[in-house]
Formats: sequence, structure tokens, C-alpha cells
Amino acid sequence: MTKGNGKIRQKGIDQLDPERELPESDESSSEQQDTHEGQAQATAAPTSELESQTEKLRAECGAYLDRLARLQAEFDNFRKRATREQQEYREYALAEALKLLLPILDSLDRALKTGTAGAEDFRSGIDLIDRQFHDVLAKLGVEPVPAKGMAFDPNIHQAVQMMPTNEVPENHVFEELLRGYKLRDRLLRPAMVLVAQKPGR
Repeated sequence: MTKGNGKIRQKGIDQLDPERELPESDESSSEQQDTHEGQAQATAAPTSELESQTEKLRAECGAYLDRLARLQAEFDNFRKRATREQQEYREYALAEALKLLLPILDSLDRALKTGTAGAEDFRSGIDLIDRQFHDVLAKLGVEPVPAKGMAFDPNIHQAVQMMPTNEVPENHVFEELLRGYKLRDRLLRPAMVLVAQKPGR
């Protein structure tokens, strides 16, 4: 009987596989489960914080976009208002200039309606109109460009022809063909002139 039992025990030992892993104990499984739960909690915490930061950044981005849209609208309104004000100012300035020119037009109309006036009276009327016109130009800041007898200046004079003469120094304006004008420091039109040069050149 003892012999038979020994064979059975020996057979059971022979059937054991040394490379076969032993089943884990309940205590080991419990420890691994606790470890996995801890890792899951550790992973969940940074994820929740990241989502919170993401929502905060989205809110800030939305606020910045809203502010940008308001600033863009304000800039567009400012640009439209500035354009409108500039146009109104130009129209006002033009209206004021035209008001100054209207008396000259009235004088011209009266001169043309006076058919019985002699040549001397007609010339006096034209002289009056000319003075009126230049007075208005002066009020507007328009002045004639000095030309005759002046040294030729290509910035304000336009030479039409060189004139051989000894009447004025060389490279000076001999004659003004068309008067030039400037508005304060801005040249409106150069004076068309003949420029003197020494004879024989």
C-alpha cells in the first residue's frame, strides 16, 4: 500500500512542468489591481487639468476675437467718418472760394451787357475785373510767380526758348509769355518764359 502511494506521488511530481508559471495568489492579484487603479487615477487627474486649461484658453481666445471684431468695426467707422469729414471740408472750402469769385462773374456779366459803352469805358471795366480777380486769388493764398528780369529757376520757370540779347544778364528771364502761379509754397503752374543768352552762341 505504501509502495503504491509512493508511485502515485512520484507520478504526480513527474507531471509537473518546471517552466509552467504558477497561478498568482489572491494577495498578488489584489496588489496589481490597486496599482492599476492608482495609475488610472494618476492619468485621469492630468487629463482633467488639461481639459480645464483647454477650456480656459478657448474662452480667452473667444474674448480676444470678440475684442478684435469690435476694434475692427470701430476702425471702419472711424475711417468712414474721416472720409466723410474730409469730403465735407473740401466742399466747404470750394464753396467759400466760389463765393469770392461770384462778384467777378457779376462784373463780367455787366460789362458784356453794356453794349453802348465806348472802348475806354470797356477797358476800365476789364481793368476793374482784373483787379477783383487778383484780389480774390490773394485772399485764397494764390500769388503770381516772379519772372521777368529774374534769374531763371527751373523749379518755377519753364523755358520756352533761348533769346540772344544783351538787355538782361545771361540765364535771366527776358520775357514772360504766360504767368505762373503758386498756392503759398506749392507751385500751381510754372511761368512760361524766354531765357536770355549772349548773342553769337
